[in-house]
Amino acid sequence: MKDVKPLFWIAGSRDDLKRFPRDVQRGMGFALYQAQVGRKHADAKPLRGFGGASVLEIVEDFRGDTYRAIYTVRFQGAVYALHAFQKKSKKGTATPKHEIELIRKRLNLAANHYKERSREQEKNA
Repeated sequence: MKDVKPLFWIAGSRDDLKRFPRDVQRGMGFALYQAQVGRKHADAKPLRGFGGASVLEIVEDFRGDTYRAIYTVRFQGAVYALHAFQKKSKKGTATPKHEIELIRKRLNLAANHYKERSREQEKNA
């Protein structure tokens, strides 16, 4: 079996995901697990505006509502869940600007966590 990378939840992303319907939680949880073992879930797509395929989103439709989870595999040996939210707007598929700004802030938090974690691992090596 492949090594399983740790999953780190940034800010309120875990609590937000826990508010989703159980079926949505299961689907998104499985997609995150796929990232942890080095795979990409079939429904995971690069989030536009983040330069490449290291920030991904999972979109699940459930009973007429749309749910999204955003995560990154940018940092070696870890997966970071950045955000989970229900898309409220019925117009288009674009991620709302305020959600993108929040994701950018949380990506910076993930980068800081990763740096600190790397320093600690070097000290303990």
